[in-house]
Amino acid sequence: MSKKKNLFITFEGIEGSGKSYQSKQLYKNLKKKKLPVLLTREPGGTKAAEKIRDVILNDYFHKNSKEQFDKYTDTLLYLAARNEHVLNKIKPNIFKKIIICDRFVDSTAAYQIYGKNVNKSLVDYIHKYILRDIKPDLTFVLKVEISKALERIKKRGKKNRYDKFPKNFYSKVQNAFLKIASKNKKRYIILDNTKDSKITENIILKRVLKKWTLKAMIIS
Repeated sequence: MSKKKNLFITFEGIEGSGKSYQSKQLYKNLKKKKLPVLLTREPGGTKAAEKIRDVILNDYFHKNSKEQFDKYTDTLLYLAARNEHVLNKIKPNIFKKIIICDRFVDSTAAYQIYGKNVNKSLVDYIHKYILRDIKPDLTFVLKVEISKALERIKKRGKKNRYDKFPKNFYSKVQNAFLKIASKNKKRYIILDNTKDSKITENIILKRVLKKWTLKAMIIS
């Protein structure tokens, strides 16, 4: 992409980490400042991608059925949803708006590659064609005490199958997010979001405004 690309921000973390809430709060705070901003999510973000999301997240088999999607079927569905999302939502807006995305490629790495041992080379190969040169400028990884995450999940009304994993799986995936983030400290910001307070929200806003100001200076 050219230097005129706007800011692309992603939020990552396990279920119950508060990433969806914090991404929405950031969106609201940037809107208040009259900045051009778009909030989206993965899987989903477009009509076609949301249909794929429904297949991925709902209990698509009878609860007593022994048949389940293979981990590669799951992964390919995520990547298909991402392709639709990138083509029809992210690319058309990448020059126009600050894009905030609730989950992106790091979730695939943490859940599918690290969590379920899907072959990394396959995911990287497909991403090469789906993403081209699209990549986040800033990624917030929200870590949380697993017991707190489970407490938040329990309070949810409607749950999908990703809200029903065992505690050790969430711990494994969270460690994967932290490992990914530790490799690129310029792009990733790790924040402890265990406590329900405004502190995390304020830190996120300040970091984004600082990044956006620097980006605007480069563009001008």
